[in-house]
Formats: sequence, C-alpha cells, structure tokens
Amino acid sequence: MVDELRHVGPRLRAARQSRGWTLDDLASRAGMSASTLSRLEAGKRQASLELLLPLTRQLGIRIDDLVGLQAPDPRVRRPVVHRDGMEIAPLAPEGSAIHTYRITYPPVATLPELRVHDGYEWLYVLSGRLRLRLGDQDLTLTRGEAAEFDTRVPHALSAAGPRPAQVISIFDASGARMHTHTQQP
Repeated sequence: MVDELRHVGPRLRAARQSRGWTLDDLASRAGMSASTLSRLEAGKRQASLELLLPLTRQLGIRIDDLVGLQAPDPRVRRPVVHRDGMEIAPLAPEGSAIHTYRITYPPVATLPELRVHDGYEWLYVLSGRLRLRLGDQDLTLTRGEAAEFDTRVPHALSAAGPRPAQVISIFDASGARMHTHTQQP
C-alpha cells in the first residue's frame, strides 16, 4: 500500500493542472492552505482521507484515481501452439479483443487446402517468403510486406521456398479460432 501512496502527489498535481488551476485555486476550493496542498503534491505530507476527500470532490475524481494500483505485468505468457506443422506464438493476452500471433510456416511440398471462414486477417512478413493463395491470386510476400484480406475468400498460406516464413498475424475472433484451435476428434 505504501508503494501506491507515492503516486498520490503526482496524480493530484496532474488532475489540478489538467483543469488549469493553481495551487491557490484548488486549496481555497478544498478549504486548506496552499502550503499543505504543495507539500501533499510533492510527497512531503502524508496523504490522509481528511485531506484527500475535499480535494477529490473539488476535482471531480475518485480517491481510487489517486491511489490506483500498479499496472499489471504487461508480459504475455501463453503457450505456443503447434498445428499442422506451424508454430503459433500468442502475442496478446488471453481474452484480448485483438488476436495477435507470430506464426512460423514450415516449407511444404504442396500448398495446404484452401479454407473459408468468417473474419479478417492482417499479416506482416518478418522473415522468409510467404505464399498466399487468395481466390484466383497466387502471391509471394517477402520480408517487410503486409497483406489484409477477408477470410471468406478461399485462402491458404505456406512458406514459399526451402526456408520457413515467419509472420505477424492479426485476426478478429473468428479468424483466431480457426487458426489456433486444434480439431477435436
């Protein structure tokens, strides 16, 4: 809890300044001295409910806005999925609105079967060459190239050539289900 309290002063100052108020403006509105408010913002005065309640009322914020908990660990720690020879590494947390993956497509002798499903896919080639069959088009994308397509158009992806192709792919929920869940017997 002590760690969260060290953020009260800077957050209080930011809330006051965002309204264009001086120390004197907020202090007089909250019924305290500008000196007390200045020491509170600088972390030289212990924050208490007695001091914070009138300040938050005047600022139109909650005490939680001043004493909020630390941000959660932003690292994504989800297992890599192996499917049809591909390595699919999640780059977004479980339940994220945007499904982002690093997918490694292995070199294959024949293009995988064309698929159709609801959704959209956006991809960016990190390394190697990627073969994208999209309807009647047969495209090869190289490092640094990107593509966006409606997955209701028959499509298939694979590495083009003897080396794997590594891609960043972003799907909507329908596309993520199709690419990352293994088929149940």
